[in-house]
Amino acid sequence: MGEMKDKAKGLTNEAIGNTKQAMAQEGSGLDQDGKRQERKGEAQRAKGEIKGQLGDDI
Repeated sequence: MGEMKDKAKGLTNEAIGNTKQAMAQEGSGLDQDGKRQERKGEAQRAKGEIKGQLGDDI
């Protein structure tokens, strides 16, 4: 069950990060914040995929 939760959180963070990057104006720092959030989402999604393969034991 935890795998689906992690994947959902990851996809949400990726979407928010992409939105921030799209809305960023030069020098606002929003672009970098968006990239960080997108990377966080990718890591969460990967964690969910690993949990799916190994089970919720981790």
